[in-house]
Amino acid sequence: MAASVPAGSASKATPRQRLRAWMLQGLADMGRHQHVEPPSAHHGQRWWRVMCLTGVDYFSTLGYQPGIAALAAGLLSPVATLVLVAVTLAGALPVYRRVATESPHGQGSIAMLERLLSFWKGKLFVLTLLGFAATDFLITITLSAADAATHLVENPHVHSALQGRQMVVTLILIALLGAVFLKGFLEAIGVAVVLVGGYLALNAVVAVVGVWHVVTAEHVVTDWSRALTTQHGSVPAMIAVALVVFPKLALGLSGFETGVAVMPHIEGDTDDTEERPTGRIRGAKKLLTTAAVIMSIFLIITSFVTTLLIPAAAFKPGGAANGRALAYLSHEYLGSAFGTVYDVATIAILWFAGASALAGLLNLMPQYLPRYGMAPSWARAVRPMVLVFIAVAFLVTWIFDADVDAQGGAYATGVLVLIASAAIAVTIAAHRAGQRGWTIGFAVISVVFLYTTVTNVIERPDGVKIGACFIAGIILLSFTSRLARAFELRVTEVILDDTAARFVRDIAQRRIRFIANEPDQRDFAEYRDKAQQIRADNDIPPEDDLVFVEVTIRDPSEFESALHVHGHVMHDRYRVLCLESSTVSNALAALLLYVRDTTGRRPHIYFEWTEGNPFAQFLRFFLFGQGEVAPVTREVLREAEPDRDRRPRVHVG
Repeated sequence: MAASVPAGSASKATPRQRLRAWMLQGLADMGRHQHVEPPSAHHGQRWWRVMCLTGVDYFSTLGYQPGIAALAAGLLSPVATLVLVAVTLAGALPVYRRVATESPHGQGSIAMLERLLSFWKGKLFVLTLLGFAATDFLITITLSAADAATHLVENPHVHSALQGRQMVVTLILIALLGAVFLKGFLEAIGVAVVLVGGYLALNAVVAVVGVWHVVTAEHVVTDWSRALTTQHGSVPAMIAVALVVFPKLALGLSGFETGVAVMPHIEGDTDDTEERPTGRIRGAKKLLTTAAVIMSIFLIITSFVTTLLIPAAAFKPGGAANGRALAYLSHEYLGSAFGTVYDVATIAILWFAGASALAGLLNLMPQYLPRYGMAPSWARAVRPMVLVFIAVAFLVTWIFDADVDAQGGAYATGVLVLIASAAIAVTIAAHRAGQRGWTIGFAVISVVFLYTTVTNVIERPDGVKIGACFIAGIILLSFTSRLARAFELRVTEVILDDTAARFVRDIAQRRIRFIANEPDQRDFAEYRDKAQQIRADNDIPPEDDLVFVEVTIRDPSEFESALHVHGHVMHDRYRVLCLESSTVSNALAALLLYVRDTTGRRPHIYFEWTEGNPFAQFLRFFLFGQGEVAPVTREVLREAEPDRDRRPRVHVG
């Protein structure tokens, strides 16, 4: 770990030690139970500035969305884009405005669904959604880098030198992204404001010029209208076809989950609280609405002018407009100088979109995996995770041959799964709140997004395949980590009520002896017989006090939590400490160490052997927090306290 090389002896460290210290920098200082207090709710940035932070991801899709729409829908691209805009404003926007209300601390819809499910099924469901979220963020990195490479390669000033080097340029851009994070990346909202402002201004110029050329060349509109009628006949037929091809345009829905994720950066009211940050929620709704409206206007205009002004052949793979339709128009109608400026701005915002996605990925995983005990210790350090994600991005880029169109399916799958899950989450939330009208409306939106998701998966299964790979990798890594950390002391703090504290003080006057008891009937005979058996098996004198300890399992899928201890006197004679935890063994070990540290005396605890196959008993412990308690308790104590002379004593009869 980083702390393993003292500062004074840094010069004596081997290169391997220095590299290890650099890679794991900050890991030792984080602590196992590190908790960072959130800033005051009213601190932060104005909502429109934070909108630019999510806008580098959302608005950057203008770099490739018109070209993908033209390739998917052909002459129907403007009509299909109108369907996309309708779904955005009437579907995704209301859903995420509700998500902002229900989850104002940036966890998004995943946290809403996490609250609806408990035990292992909840954890597995969250891991599945994290897999699709990883798909969304990683494909954002690779697709944005690929499109940035396309704009660079197709620029007339460097085209001859870089022709055929799309893959190399894409990998270099991704590597540079990783190098920035390895050096230390500070996400700057100010940079995002400049990039988004400049990029939208350039797109506005291209859009206005494109509209002007469409209006002044009247035959363009009539030719398009005539071709549409020839291909599809009536207007209802056009709409029907547009609805069918709409799922292929789902990239235009990206950015909503990111918009909710950046909520903690939004400035709130002075009287906001962390429990109810009203000002932050209001600002987030403004952010989501403004971003959706701006994007919808640009999508409609750009799909119209690119479809009418660019030859269909130019959109095909290898064509001059493939993945860069607006850049094609800027060079065609505004000259090489303006086109180059547009290319530079597009490359910059696409590259920064990848940086935003990687930052989001590095921030998303710690929200869940450490709480589940499903992250290896080195995953708390940023640099090793950057290397992992960049390596995966390299692999994805190689699989898709740095092709923007080929990655569209995987990207759309990640986006649509998250939006569909958000729609389902807000439907359930509205139903539980007794809001019948909103429940029906959100249910309809959920059906639309489920249809869109299923259609996209059927037509482009590569997306769900990539998502399944991420899910499998996350689940495998998570359960391997959970298995490796099974014997950790998982209790964050021990809290005794007054009765329990009195029991501990009283028993500390002599030798501290606890009896681990699995409660059954809890009648007088149960405690009497257990006490007699423990005394006989361990030669405990009659005058020595005995206190029973019983653990109730609440949610065995949880990893760490506070341990609450309640004292009870059963049948006017037997003192019992009642604990609630996710595992029996870890709770008992935590109590023993707490008693030792508060009393200064080493406690003893007495068990009976549990009958059964050792492997089956370990599985019971791993999955349900029970199993063979005695040896596991001793192992947890051994890892927590290496000194045998200070370690609480475990006796088994």
